[in-house]
Amino acid sequence: MSALEGIRREWRPMLTLAWPLVVAELGWMVMGIIDTIMVGRLSNSAVAIGAVSLGSSLYYTCSVFGGCLLLGLDTVVSQAYGARRLADCHRALWSALELCVPLVPALTAINAAIAYELPRFGVNPHVLPPATAYIRILNWGTLPLILYFALRRYLQGMGIVKPVMFTLISANAVNLAGNWMLIYGHLGFRAMGTDGSAWATVAARTYMAAAFIACAIYYDRSRRSGLFHVPMAFDWPRLARLLRLGIPAATHVLLEIAVFGLATALISRLDAASLAGHQIALNLASLTFMVPLGISSAAAVRVGQLIGQGEPAGAGRAGWSALICAVLFMGSAAVTFLTLAARIARIYTADPAVIRISVTLMSIAAAFQLFDGCQIVAAGALRGTGDTRTPMLCNLCFYWFIGLPLGALLCFRAGWGAAGVWTGLSAALILIGSVLLLVWRRTAAELRRSADRMPLRFSVSS
Repeated sequence: MSALEGIRREWRPMLTLAWPLVVAELGWMVMGIIDTIMVGRLSNSAVAIGAVSLGSSLYYTCSVFGGCLLLGLDTVVSQAYGARRLADCHRALWSALELCVPLVPALTAINAAIAYELPRFGVNPHVLPPATAYIRILNWGTLPLILYFALRRYLQGMGIVKPVMFTLISANAVNLAGNWMLIYGHLGFRAMGTDGSAWATVAARTYMAAAFIACAIYYDRSRRSGLFHVPMAFDWPRLARLLRLGIPAATHVLLEIAVFGLATALISRLDAASLAGHQIALNLASLTFMVPLGISSAAAVRVGQLIGQGEPAGAGRAGWSALICAVLFMGSAAVTFLTLAARIARIYTADPAVIRISVTLMSIAAAFQLFDGCQIVAAGALRGTGDTRTPMLCNLCFYWFIGLPLGALLCFRAGWGAAGVWTGLSAALILIGSVLLLVWRRTAAELRRSADRMPLRFSVSS
């Protein structure tokens, strides 16, 4: 069978896994958009939007890092499921839940400290009280948020992806209804403003955790897989493996979140039009990124399952299939940014200065769309093999040692403004995408060679 024919055969199973996860990622992002739109209708919309944006940004930077410590489940569960070792899948989940026992109080304490220390950072005095309250209320949802992360990775690692999609879609309905009732005081509830939006988010997070718990129990009972019959005692080697995989993956995510946060801070030193244009372009680039992010999760699962099945050559083809999906979508996104940038910007604002800057930044974003899609999908495919360290090191080296310093230099020394920061980040993304593509090419070749040597069994992460 030729390589092209093998990739074509992987196309259907990859798309079957990917499209529900893409919808789920879009659903996660839409929740934040709904919160912003709903509080934007309050009387002092600028303060409300600022408080929600600042509070959610600070809360999720810490909490998402904690949740991403559980990304090792992608590797462990998918490989075990591919090998039909269901007991190992269940034990991985219980180990992840045991990891949540110290993780949730630690994250709760850190978020409480952030809220307590926020006045020291010179936040606008009008924005400070609602932003502080927003973080403190969101903190009540830390436990369900971390349970959501653990149970989602467990379910999708076994190929159970449509319930993940349904839960994220329906959670948006819960969040929307909660915002409507609690922000404005409908159906007998007291109008709570931005606090109401935070409580609606907590309710949506609780719903998602409960839905995933119910889903895990339902599939266990319908398949009689023995979820509650495996040993639940602390399994230190398994915990250690989850952390070895999860810490680099979480650091990878944190480095990416932090670099764009710092880029925003740099651009905030420029004029208001530059910051507004940056936010519009970043919002659109983040939206297109959700599609390859969902494909990345599918790649991690499919590659891991095929390795567990003893089909390493198939795992390599699965990774290439996922990369082709990402290239096709992100290529279309790049063309859209180049041809429709002005029209898209006018949806956000009528300010000609903001539109001009947005168009410039979207043109730069078009240049890195393909590489952005390739880097996140290659990282997912590598995670399926058990390699979470290489993407982390690429992000650290290219974002922080090249992209950000170059962007700051072009912005302030060369006088390029916001375009300078985006040019630096674009250069970093092109480097990251190129290097991870080369790493995946080497890994896929190793998988193919291993199929000749060990056709019945293979595990890169063993």
